[in-house]
Amino acid sequence: MEKSKPRPWKVLRSEYVAREPWFTVRHECVELPGGARVPDYYVFEYPAWVNVIAITRDGLFVMIDQYRHGLGRTDYELAAGVCDPDDASPLEAARRELLEETGFGGGRWRETMRICANPATHDNFTHCFVATGVERLSPQHLEATEDLRVHLMTRDEVRGLLERGGIVQALMAAPLWRYFAESDNAIGAARDTDNGADNEIDSARSDDRGNASAR
Repeated sequence: MEKSKPRPWKVLRSEYVAREPWFTVRHECVELPGGARVPDYYVFEYPAWVNVIAITRDGLFVMIDQYRHGLGRTDYELAAGVCDPDDASPLEAARRELLEETGFGGGRWRETMRICANPATHDNFTHCFVATGVERLSPQHLEATEDLRVHLMTRDEVRGLLERGGIVQALMAAPLWRYFAESDNAIGAARDTDNGADNEIDSARSDDRGNASAR
């Protein structure tokens, strides 16, 4: 597949209309490659975000629930947060957030994907991780404004939440769907390998019986 060619817009004017810790917005006048102009375009600036699919040694998923005022509802989510300036990397930020929000840590970590909430208006990426073999290391260390509870769920429970639309945060649903897709493919490949081995064994037994009859 041919790589998309960059077609950047020309920024004619840019100014900040808000510069708050959780709400930084640029107002820009931009010119498109074809010459058309958009006089009022808004870009939301955020630091990098992280989330983690954490799975214990027993195969349980470490989930949380918390109230989200935008939708006015409480839902299940992954442990997640913001990359702080002191974090050496998104991986370190994800490790910190998991420990702070759930008390779980350790295990084997890998980054599975990097996604953007809305490339049209957001300037940041979310780094998504999977951590397997995690264990409880400490109590939660929540900030005064954080109110969340930890839940240990089975694979089927989490899959069921996804299928019923019980995880509404898109940046968390996406890596979970990818995890289950890759996991299902791995299970299917293993079954195919086992079936192939069984067929080879059956074939070998048939050959042995045929040789025995010939003798």
